[in-house]
Amino acid sequence: METLLLNQDDVDANTQMGEVIRAIEDAFAAYARGDAQMPAKSYIDLPQYNGDFRSMPAYLEAADWDAAGIKWVNVHPDNPDRFDLPTVMGTMVYSDPENAFPLAIMDGTELTMKRTGAAAAVATDHLAVEDATSMGIVGAGVQSYTQLEAISEIRPIEEVVVSDPDEEAIAEFVDYFGDEFDVRAGSIAEAAACDVLSTVTPVEDPIVTREDVGEHTHVNAMGADAEGKHELADELLLDAKIVIDDHAQTTHSGEINVPYHEGTLTDDDIHGEIGDIVVGDVEGRTDDDGVTVFDSTGLAIQDVAAAHVVYEHADENDNGYAFELVGTGQ
Repeated sequence: METLLLNQDDVDANTQMGEVIRAIEDAFAAYARGDAQMPAKSYIDLPQYNGDFRSMPAYLEAADWDAAGIKWVNVHPDNPDRFDLPTVMGTMVYSDPENAFPLAIMDGTELTMKRTGAAAAVATDHLAVEDATSMGIVGAGVQSYTQLEAISEIRPIEEVVVSDPDEEAIAEFVDYFGDEFDVRAGSIAEAAACDVLSTVTPVEDPIVTREDVGEHTHVNAMGADAEGKHELADELLLDAKIVIDDHAQTTHSGEINVPYHEGTLTDDDIHGEIGDIVVGDVEGRTDDDGVTVFDSTGLAIQDVAAAHVVYEHADENDNGYAFELVGTGQ
């Protein structure tokens, strides 16, 4: 047997976003049903290099497939200036659960962007108004692209308002999507007034207030992935229906981590987990709902589910580089 090596272009080419969204929804459902194993994300802190490593293993069993894998990812903010490398790099090892053979080693950075967008799409499908046609994006970095790519798969998005202090980043975003959507630059308040809002920034001081968002806006809070990060004002969170991806992760490093540890926000303020909504144990959006918020930290089951889609297509299309990683053991 051979292992498939898939680089960034291979992952991109074999990511069918509609299928990834469905696979991520399957993963959330499997987690809610207890058909997944996902040990806590572990960290190796490297203050001498202003960075860290994170390991994210998982196994999940969906209706007609199961999958296992582990993502090894870093966050090194000094990389772009010091080494001309990305701040975040990831490597995904995707394995056959039945015999543990490593089916693929693939770029985890592109995979992370795809599955993060897909997770926001799943939440948007269950929490946004049905006729949402406008989308705001705060933060025009690499994660912003898959937010629009994925969410436009499940809502008829026409108008897009993007806000970022980096005018060059906004120009690149507008140029990329300008032929497909009515996309323009705007303030945070203009972006937040849209039917759907995705925030994808690394800030620690909230930048979106309760007054900014529309009365029925759904917010995907995607930026917080470490203690201290916080994009949405406490007043906004307390006034919203809050849905999380995982209690342990969101209270530790998600959007709610700061107000939760300060006691401003408690478990009583959390409506439920997205997986419980997917399987129907908890209600999603109702006609009485105003603002809804999805607090996404990113789960290892999402990486495994997305890797499953990528590997199946890459194998069918004969993409990537096949090589012998594991011997016969004879």
